[in-house]
Amino acid sequence: MENLLIRKLERFAPLSSDDRKLLDEIVIPSRLVPARSDLIREGQTSDNVRLILKGFACRYKLLPTGGRQIVGYLLPGDFCDLHVCILNAMDHSIATLSPCTVVDIPRQRILDLTDRPGIARAFWWVTLVDEGTLREWLLNIGQRHALQRIAHLLCELFTRLQTVGLAEVSGFELPLTQADIGDTAGLSYVHVNRCVQTLRDMGMITIKNRAVVINDLDRLMKYTSFNPNYLHLDGVYRVG
Repeated sequence: MENLLIRKLERFAPLSSDDRKLLDEIVIPSRLVPARSDLIREGQTSDNVRLILKGFACRYKLLPTGGRQIVGYLLPGDFCDLHVCILNAMDHSIATLSPCTVVDIPRQRILDLTDRPGIARAFWWVTLVDEGTLREWLLNIGQRHALQRIAHLLCELFTRLQTVGLAEVSGFELPLTQADIGDTAGLSYVHVNRCVQTLRDMGMITIKNRAVVINDLDRLMKYTSFNPNYLHLDGVYRVG
């Protein structure tokens, strides 16, 4: 099976054969985690960094009243908590949304990998992309209206999945409920349902059986002013 972590990191810069070998070694062994399971909760500490090999997971925060805000999606090839190497405790929780294949990588193994310049730069890039994505999500919730919020989220997921070869030209699998989308976009279940129907009636998307069919990608991106520059997929590292 292709190592999607390597595929993702090499969007930033080519890795040496030794670097790729080390990254292949860290994805073994893996474990299967059921859907809707917490991988780590806010306030907990861990000696491992988690990597998603297959499936969808999310970062989330909970209010004392039980309200949930999803603050990030984790897709195949994504580290869940790379910063745990530095911080003593998690400031948010991470949960699976679908059945996931997860790798637990010892903290010291991650620190050893950062001694290799190529991998260290790639890890920095991952962190910068996470920060850029969070800024875009703040803009999405603060300035875009409901239809645009959902359209932008779909454009982002399509682009990220396409990067690791998990999206077709026509669309992608989406193992999210409308409640998940609502907790991401700050909308009620009912509002999400109406927005999805409106986007369908506009001829841009169809969501059926946990799959998104994109009928007009250019129109969808233009409608929500989607610019993937915050994902830095064109490679940013230059030598010299």
